[in-house]
Amino acid sequence: MKYIAGFALFFLMNNFPAFSQHTAVVNDTVHFAGEDYFANIRQLTFGGDNAEAYFSFDGKYLVYQKSDAKEGIQCDQIWMGKIPVSANEKFTPKLVSTGTGRTTCAFFYPDGRHILYGSTHLAGNECPPVPDRKKYGNKYIWPIYESFDIFKADTSGKIVKQLTKTKGYDAEATISPKGNKIVFTSMRDGDLDLYTMDLDGKHVKRITNALGYDGGAWFSPDGKKIIWRASRPKTPEEIKEYKELLAENLVAPTNMEVWIANVDGSDARQVTTLAQANWAPNFTPDGNHFIFCSNHEYKRGFPFNMYLADLDGSNMKKISRDKGFDAFPMFSPDGKKFVFSSNRNNGGTRDTNVFIADWIE
Repeated sequence: MKYIAGFALFFLMNNFPAFSQHTAVVNDTVHFAGEDYFANIRQLTFGGDNAEAYFSFDGKYLVYQKSDAKEGIQCDQIWMGKIPVSANEKFTPKLVSTGTGRTTCAFFYPDGRHILYGSTHLAGNECPPVPDRKKYGNKYIWPIYESFDIFKADTSGKIVKQLTKTKGYDAEATISPKGNKIVFTSMRDGDLDLYTMDLDGKHVKRITNALGYDGGAWFSPDGKKIIWRASRPKTPEEIKEYKELLAENLVAPTNMEVWIANVDGSDARQVTTLAQANWAPNFTPDGNHFIFCSNHEYKRGFPFNMYLADLDGSNMKKISRDKGFDAFPMFSPDGKKFVFSSNRNNGGTRDTNVFIADWIE
């Protein structure tokens, strides 16, 4: 998850013919041949960049981030909507962030009445500036805005508590299915590491220590493990570049692998060795597999597709087939539904939209 909408913005460059919504016919612009784990795919959003859509604990709602210059949403804001239960019911999301600054990484609290998300709004109403990539040789880079903090809000949009107040980036938060812990990424100790805290922001504990970017973490269904993406610069040149970018609150997320550890950070192990960008991992409902996004098949850096693997990285299967961008997977709490973001059916634009499907074993 987690402040990774830049991938969607950077790699949205595929053309698809127009197609009507609510279709589930294989080999069209919504459901492609080879996507055997999906059925009854429905497109929920239409236009702009819509990403990181995640289920409420009861499986009835989605919260996600959206930007759309045509609608005057210049950078990501958080939206929430009830999942349609029939073909005739529309998806009608509402704004639940402040509408100011840049927001990211929303997630529901177990009570269904509150959400958390990262936001820069305390630093100003405007969208923070995007880095000039030309300054860095046109390298693909992400800004790690110092003004990002994590907030708890109710589902009417009222912020009820600021959960982080340390200097530097705090974002990329998710909540354990057990409803007792938050995992998030922070720069508070000088590197991009993972931390856990209670739902009220207390008892913060650092759980990664290796040099490199640790982010986008999720808990296993039983709350005992975490899965996340990480960069691990090794050579002197890689370490130098990483530290120089980090000093400017930047990171180059083009070489990341998936890691799994116990919830306290112990027994950390790398479970992909594919090179390039492997990210947006999440556990399957049975806790015995994981799903993730990768561009490892393509030297040019895209498309991005989703893959399924055993917890040790073996028996990997490609499960999505869009020729642009498929990512941000999440299963509903009962394991019957699956939500993701994709470039499919975008009518030749650069739009990324949210799709929901039945998950078929």
